[in-house]
Amino acid sequence: MAQTFYDLNTIQTIQITFAETNWDALLDAAEASDAYIAAQSISINGTVLNNVGVKYKGNSSYNPNQVKNPFHIELDTYVDQNYQGYTDIKLSNVFADPSFVREALAYKMLRNYMHAPLCNFTKLYINGTYIGLFTNVESISKKFVNNHFGSNGNAFFDCSPPGGAGPQTTNLPNLAYLGTDITSYQTAYDMKSTAGWEDLVTLTNTLSNNTTNIETVLDVDRALWMLAFDNVIVNLDSYIGRFKQNYYLYKDDNGRFNPIIWDLNMSFGVFSDTGTVNLMNTAAKRQMSHTLHSADVAWPLVQKLLAIPSYKKKYLAHYKTILNEMITSNTYFTDAQAIQALISADVAADTNKFVYQSNITTNLTTDVSTGMMNAPGLSSLMSGRNTYLATLADFTNTQPSITAVTPSSTSPLVGSSVTITATVTNTTASSVTLGHRATTNAIFNKVTMFDDGAHNDGAAGDNVYGATITVSNTSVQYYIYAENTNIGRFSPDRAEHEFYTINASYPTIATGQLVVNEIMAQNTTTVTDSNGEYEDWFELYNNSSSTLSLDNLYATDTASDLLKWQFPNGITIAPNSYLIVWADQDLTQSGLHADFKFSAGGENCILSYPNGTIIEQINFGAQTADMGYARIPNGTGNFVIQAPTFNANNEQALGATEIQFTESLIAFPNPTKSNVTLQNTNYPIETVEVYNLQGQKLFDNNYNHNAVTVDLTSFSNGVYMVVVNHKTNLKIVKN
Repeated sequence: MAQTFYDLNTIQTIQITFAETNWDALLDAAEASDAYIAAQSISINGTVLNNVGVKYKGNSSYNPNQVKNPFHIELDTYVDQNYQGYTDIKLSNVFADPSFVREALAYKMLRNYMHAPLCNFTKLYINGTYIGLFTNVESISKKFVNNHFGSNGNAFFDCSPPGGAGPQTTNLPNLAYLGTDITSYQTAYDMKSTAGWEDLVTLTNTLSNNTTNIETVLDVDRALWMLAFDNVIVNLDSYIGRFKQNYYLYKDDNGRFNPIIWDLNMSFGVFSDTGTVNLMNTAAKRQMSHTLHSADVAWPLVQKLLAIPSYKKKYLAHYKTILNEMITSNTYFTDAQAIQALISADVAADTNKFVYQSNITTNLTTDVSTGMMNAPGLSSLMSGRNTYLATLADFTNTQPSITAVTPSSTSPLVGSSVTITATVTNTTASSVTLGHRATTNAIFNKVTMFDDGAHNDGAAGDNVYGATITVSNTSVQYYIYAENTNIGRFSPDRAEHEFYTINASYPTIATGQLVVNEIMAQNTTTVTDSNGEYEDWFELYNNSSSTLSLDNLYATDTASDLLKWQFPNGITIAPNSYLIVWADQDLTQSGLHADFKFSAGGENCILSYPNGTIIEQINFGAQTADMGYARIPNGTGNFVIQAPTFNANNEQALGATEIQFTESLIAFPNPTKSNVTLQNTNYPIETVEVYNLQGQKLFDNNYNHNAVTVDLTSFSNGVYMVVVNHKTNLKIVKN
């Protein structure tokens, strides 16, 4: 099933069935304790799920005396189930928004600049009655942070007071440092993880007292995008408003907290209280300072970050990008009209909507009173705000220009170097930087770009800047930033959220350079892994004169699944060196442990690349316990059964006596049509084994003579390995 549940162009249909007719009273009674009521079933676009949890949610948007309250539906409260992978459904009742579009529109805009929830609309029915049209906002849950940040087990906070913010609330989630006692923070933040209060304390302490290290604990770029976005669209029911709330913080695996904006129903100027002044009318909101709270200690995220010149210039760059792309271009208004056209019929049928939503099109252009608040007309507010901001020096100052961004190679090999160049003007010396990383969730490394003629940048002083980096993965993600004395500029403009990408490929190993040198498929007494266990193993050998990288290489024991186990990135083998891989499926143990085991009855050991190129394929037959299946000569020869030479030259299995025995051993005739005689005048021949080239044992006998004859008459024509005294290997041809 395609994941369309949050497609903005599709209105969803949700039908909840309660066994009780007094479901509303039950939900009202449970609201104070934030408890779920069991619904008999829920139908989502025709898909029925039974036994789900339902509760009312919201602070100012909830009222027990209104029919249309916001809902939180939890599909897996009682049964392990989901819809298109989602388990939590958040339905907002479009409170305080006469236009009906603010939340969906603002999230659509925001997703261009930072990770943000998906949002669309849902028709909600309960026990067959149409309750109304709701905004359907993706829950900021563990699923959300895992999708966007690559993990979900770290510190995670809902930065809104657990009991809701109100005029009497004094402890607010403004990221102020309150000391080391975690109880000082617990009334302002709602922790969603099992631990993390100490992490939050560290963040606030660093922000207030050690901003030089702030990037170690906070994704500053994402924070600047949040502050700029809230300010551009006058979203004051947020961090920059009176209650300093409605955002989440998730600490990624890099140790940095990431802000995520939440609750945008009062964006575009519905909420008017900045915390220092109440913007009572649309005219005042149009002219709200673009650096609101930059001098206010009660808003340390703004005050501390914008006090650092480079951060302020990046803030202005982000601010100008949002302003140009969404407001000056009128994109926001075109999108608002499209959303209204989609939902107009369902809004008209919504008899439980708030009275100020009776003519939703009015609020696209004209102020509408919601009773307690004034909702500015979207175009009245934003066109006036755009006109006001355009006159300010911060936005009339000339930005740097970044053009002709060019990598020296568009398809480099992993391990090679790539130079990035760009033409940059209206910038100051040493202010042009290249941000680059190898994986999506990594931190961008920053390096200075130079226009000195010494960094593959052309001539010195020609406004072409260059920097060279090493390609360490199959992709390079990068952007360029430049600033002057007044403002910065990113390329692409939406960096770090968006970036340029170079696709790289791994250098491939040619056939014969890397070989499977020895296999142990039945290890009971020979050698143990780091956990003291006797396990199957195979040995690789580098036949070449160069160090070989095993990046992107796979190993398997079956030709039907070539990509069974991938070598970890960064594994290399020096020239004429060995590497042991344990074939035991113990993936959590130290060392290299492949996700397969060998069969002592015989199978395969294959090395290949994802494109299907096979560089080594060994087919072996039934193996002898505690005997190696090894190449003789080492690295290049055919396979023989012999004593194992773990991580060493296979020819070292022969000691001094064995060497003397081998030197005096002869076999004749060879080739032979029937019998072969083995003779050693100096030492007795005690055992003889005959194997085919697949390692299968075809003959085995004991002797105590200086000469023995073995009858090969019944054998097919071909090459056979004859093992004498379990040590010495002879190649015999039968024709």
